[in-house]
Amino acid sequence: MTKTTSKPVYIADLHFEHSLWVRQLDFYKDEVGIFENRLEQLVQRWDKHEVLAQLERFQNQFIREKEVIDILRHDINAHESSLAAYAKAHPIAIEQVHFADHEGLRERMSRFRQIFEDLKNDFMIFIAKYL
Repeated sequence: MTKTTSKPVYIADLHFEHSLWVRQLDFYKDEVGIFENRLEQLVQRWDKHEVLAQLERFQNQFIREKEVIDILRHDINAHESSLAAYAKAHPIAIEQVHFADHEGLRERMSRFRQIFEDLKNDFMIFIAKYL
């Protein structure tokens, strides 16, 4: 970890965001499971090709979102591990060290949340249309 000329970011701030993001990802993964269960129910109810094609599209998108969740979780854990290793190697005054902000990871989380919310809204509109 290096000192940075941008705004100071402390290890506690980074850790807080990591913890928050991991919990958000847990929630999103749970939501995907709920949506996948609903997909299974709808597949059994409908036999129209156009409806089944839409259900398959949603199924594929939910699979992809689970992959993205796993990738984000891995990257968050990797960053957290590197911070922990630095803290262990430099325990004196770790709370006063400024770290490089993890803006890239923050942006990826923001993009994920937006994409997931859009997918969720599309799915809810689809469900309302075919109930």
